Amino acid sequence: MSSSSLPAVALIAGPTASGKSGLALALARRSASVIVNADSAQVYRDLRIVSARPSITEEEEVPHRLYGTRDGASPCSAAEWAADARREIEIAHGEGRLPILVGGTGLYIRTLLEGIAPVPAIDPDIREAVRRLPVAEAHAALAREDAEAAARLRPSDTTRVARALEVVRSTGHGLAHWQRERTGGIEDRVVLRPLLLLPPRPWLYERCDRRFDEMFQDQGIAEVSLLLERGLDPALPVMRAIGVREIAAFLRGELGREEALEAGRRATRQYAKRQYTWFAHQPPDAWPRWNGPLDTADSGALALLEPGNAAAA
Repeated sequence: MSSSSLPAVALIAGPTASGKSGLALALARRSASVIVNADSAQVYRDLRIVSARPSITEEEEVPHRLYGTRDGASPCSAAEWAADARREIEIAHGEGRLPILVGGTGLYIRTLLEGIAPVPAIDPDIREAVRRLPVAEAHAALAREDAEAAARLRPSDTTRVARALEVVRSTGHGLAHWQRERTGGIEDRVVLRPLLLLPPRPWLYERCDRRFDEMFQDQGIAEVSLLLERGLDPALPVMRAIGVREIAAFLRGELGREEALEAGRRATRQYAKRQYTWFAHQPPDAWPRWNGPLDTADSGALALLEPGNAAAA
C-alpha cells in the first residue's frame, strides 16, 4: 500500500507544560478530529487536577479518548495503553476523523509505533514473589541472573527492575532476548504527522513552577487526600505521579506548605528535563521540532502538523 493511501495520525509530543494539550485543541478545531491521550498519568481517573488533564469543557468541545479511563489501583502498562490507542485510532479513522496523539510518555509512543517484544505470560507465583522483594534485593538478584538488564536499569527503579527479574525467572531469557523482535506496531500502517515541542528551558521551567502552584490548591490537595484514604500500594504508578508524593507529604505533616511547594516545583522541573532529553535525542531526526515558546494557536507550529509534513517514523 502506498503511503498516500494510508490514514493519517498526528502526534504532538514533548515535556510536561510545553503546551501540547492547547496545541492539540487548536489543531482539532480546524477539522474533524479525536484527541487521544499518550500520557501515563492522565490515564488515571483519580488524577484530573494533579496530572493536568484537559478540562471538562475542553473534553466536551472535542472528543477526547483514554483520559481518566483507569482506576488508580489498576496500573496501565505500555502494552495495554498501546492496545487501547490502536483501537481508538481505528475507530477515529472509521468515523473519518484525524486521531491526534498527545502526550509526554515516550515509552507509550514508542510501543504504539514500533510494537512490543512478545514476552510470554509471566508465571503468577514468580510475579508475586518478585514483587514482594525490596528493590535493592531485586536489583542484586537481577545482577546475578540478567547482568545486562541490571547494568541498564537504575537500582532504585522498582517497576522496571521487577519486570526484568520476573521475565528472566519466568522465561529463562532476559529482556534483551525478547526485545530483538517487536510486534503490533502501527508505524507502517499510518502516515505519521509528528511535532516535538522543545521550547527554551527557562520558559518551560517557569511554566512547570506555575503548573505545580496551580495543582497545589484546594482541588489538587483534595484529589491526593482521596488517594491516601484508599490506602493504595505506594509503589503503584498513580501514587508515584509527579505532585502526588509532594502533596501527600504535606498532608501527612512531613513537609510544610512552602517546603512541599518547592519540592513539587523541583520534581516537575526535573521530570520535564528528563522528558526534554528523551524527546531531543530518541525520536527520528526527520520529526519536526518546535523550539520556540508556544502560543497555543501558533500558526507556525500548526502548519508543521498539516498534510504534507509527514515524517518517517
